[in-house]
Amino acid sequence: MRTSTTAATVEEWVHGWALSRRTPAPVREPDGYRIDVGKVVHRVRFVLPDTATVAHRARTLTAPGTWLKVCGERDAVIADLTPAWLVSPPEFLMTVDLRVEDVTVPSPYRVEVIADPGGAVCDAVVHAADGSTASSGRVAVWGAAAVVDQVSTDPAHRRRGLGRVVMRSLAAAAVERGASRAVLLATEEGARLYRSVGWSVASPVTAAHLPVDDRPTG
Repeated sequence: MRTSTTAATVEEWVHGWALSRRTPAPVREPDGYRIDVGKVVHRVRFVLPDTATVAHRARTLTAPGTWLKVCGERDAVIADLTPAWLVSPPEFLMTVDLRVEDVTVPSPYRVEVIADPGGAVCDAVVHAADGSTASSGRVAVWGAAAVVDQVSTDPAHRRRGLGRVVMRSLAAAAVERGASRAVLLATEEGARLYRSVGWSVASPVTAAHLPVDDRPTG
């Protein structure tokens, strides 16, 4: 069952994600949103705030490279998919109220925050001593929401607090741009980490796609 809170969070997430990934703006559909991503293996994605139309979508969407992201219990989503769909590991739509905290960067690292010309998208990059990227992430501000995206830390630089540096840097940049809350889509492992620092789960998310057959022919 869709709740108004989940629907509003989905709206924020799809618009911020599109800004972050520099795709066309999401298109409102009767049951959710369509984003025309435009890649061969990710041609289009449909984001649904509830499970009501999963069975219909699963039967009528047939083009390889089509993705579904559905808010709702995983078993209910999978039960409505046809065998053509490849299901991804569990994900979680999460939110938190933003606050600005001190950013302490451990030596010998340094953090750089880079804003795009329009100002709505910012990257936080933690550089190692040799100039390489040790950790990074992106935030896209849409209205009062800051959508956090593509946060990662190089395996050689993990367990040094660099992810925290990135998240706090992104939060500060988002608050400067008028955001009061943050939204992200986390993996199962990521959700455990984000819960430990105050994030809440708005909804479980199940992703599935119609794979592209890239095997050579002839």
